[in-house]
Amino acid sequence: MRLDKYLKVSRLIKRRTVANEACDTGRVSINGKTAKASAQVSPGDVIEIAFGTRTVKAEVLSVAETVRKEEAQELFRYI
Repeated sequence: MRLDKYLKVSRLIKRRTVANEACDTGRVSINGKTAKASAQVSPGDVIEIAFGTRTVKAEVLSVAETVRKEEAQELFRYI
C-alpha cells in the first residue's frame, strides 16, 4: 500500500493531501530513510513523522485498504 494512503487509513494523518504534502517536504521517513508518498508500506516498517516540534514514531502492524474508525488503532503501535 502507498505511504500516503496508509497514513490516512490508519488515521495517523487526517487527510491524504496533507499526508502527500508531509511526504513531499521530507517530514516522513520509513525505517530511517526519507520517503516519498508513493513508497510501499509493509508490516514491520517503522514510520517517523515530524509534526513541527513533535515527532511521532509508529510500527506498522498490518495493512488494510479500508478499516472502521474504531479498528484504525490496530494497524499500528506507537514506539
